[in-house]
Amino acid sequence: MDSLSLNSFSPLDPQNFSEESKMVVDFISEYYKIVEKYPVRSQVEPGYLNHLLPDAAPYCPEPLETILKDVSDTIIPGITHWQSPNFFGYFQGNASTAGFLGEMLCTGLNVVGFNWIASPAATELESIVMDWVGKLLMLPPSFLFSGGGGGVLHGSTSEAIICCLAAARDNALKKIGPDKITKLVVYASDQTHSTIQKASKLVGIPTSNFRCLPTSFSNDFALCPDDVRMAMAKDVREGGLVPFFLCATVGTTASGAVDPLEALGKVAKDFKVWLHVDAAYAGSACICPEFRHHLNGVELADSISMSPHKWLLTNMDCCCLWIKEPKIFVDSLSTYPEYLRNSASESKMVIDYKDWQIALSKRFRAIKVWVVIRRHGVDNLMFHIRSDVDMAKRFEAHVAEDPRFEVVVPRRFALVCFRLRPKQEEDETELNTRLVMAVNGSGRAFMTHAVVGGIYVIRCAIGSTLTETRHVDCLWKLIQEKADNLFLEKPGLDMED
Repeated sequence: MDSLSLNSFSPLDPQNFSEESKMVVDFISEYYKIVEKYPVRSQVEPGYLNHLLPDAAPYCPEPLETILKDVSDTIIPGITHWQSPNFFGYFQGNASTAGFLGEMLCTGLNVVGFNWIASPAATELESIVMDWVGKLLMLPPSFLFSGGGGGVLHGSTSEAIICCLAAARDNALKKIGPDKITKLVVYASDQTHSTIQKASKLVGIPTSNFRCLPTSFSNDFALCPDDVRMAMAKDVREGGLVPFFLCATVGTTASGAVDPLEALGKVAKDFKVWLHVDAAYAGSACICPEFRHHLNGVELADSISMSPHKWLLTNMDCCCLWIKEPKIFVDSLSTYPEYLRNSASESKMVIDYKDWQIALSKRFRAIKVWVVIRRHGVDNLMFHIRSDVDMAKRFEAHVAEDPRFEVVVPRRFALVCFRLRPKQEEDETELNTRLVMAVNGSGRAFMTHAVVGGIYVIRCAIGSTLTETRHVDCLWKLIQEKADNLFLEKPGLDMED
């Protein structure tokens, strides 16, 4: 029996692959047709799945039909539906047919392109695509392979920043000595994504050497160059420390703030520190000429990253990272075990992407980005960005028309930060927390919050691929409905006159 089972086992039969893949594609297609009907945020309780699935793996194979039924019955109820047109939380992870097709090619070909010889097309397409996207953003030639720089596709901004920090650390230690790591200091703002703090710890920077500089309403929560300069000067003068890394952001998570790259670049140059620009969210918008000015000054940076899986119709996962001096990167991240040696690598005429990332293994993400750009064209990608921004402007106008609400920080892209205004400020956090809970608890929409300048704000992030104007209008009606209920439940929380 065991011998017969083994002989009949064919895990990659082309005919079966075609039939079962079509079943999964049809399943996903049907899901997209009805995703709007599901509660956006999952309504399950912690541990729900343990009661629905067996506690041991099946010994014998099961039909795909059975598995897909279990997906419908047990997995779908536990999903928060990021592709719902009523998903307005965090920053979107948007998808498209082209992104899905590109992911199918990536997964189906299943190459592991850690160096050029492992799959020349994967390596060369990645370098071409990175120059394509760099040109869409109008990056300086120094960031492109064609201009002496270069780019790599990572899975996330977190990976990109860890690699940049490691390269900057090693470059600094070459100058001051390898035993001086406790002297190195990282600078960011209180609006910079928390990944920079985690990455700093992972590359060995003491937590006491991380400078989280405060921002304020006065400059729309952007990082102030004068504050950075003073902090660096103080560390050098009083602590004998060595500033080595500064992270600026274009489109912060909490409020969509934009740091002044040109002024920060001058500070970085004066103190000889590595300047990284995190444009994970808003970088995609900069393919549109009207948003490109947010990248002014990027020519002074050492690296820049943006994530097409957030707003450029490229299914998870995909982060673009450009480096001005690839040699610094490669010197920090490269290894040369005997089993990977080959004449192409030793010729120094090819790129080995294993030396541009943390992992050895590498997915063929480039083919996904390539398909997305070719299938949509730059014109449609810009239309997608502008459409989301227009819907954000519409939502912003709704907020402005209701005297009970206010927009807390200026909208720059497709994120609107607002709040319900209580008469007593001490009630502000409680009131808005309850409003978010009421909206999310309804299942009809999903939003998240942030705290900026000590104020609790509700974030409406527009960008899900299926979102239309009607969904934005329905969200606003839902918010008003829940606000009405809150004031009826607790009359003491009167709105401002």
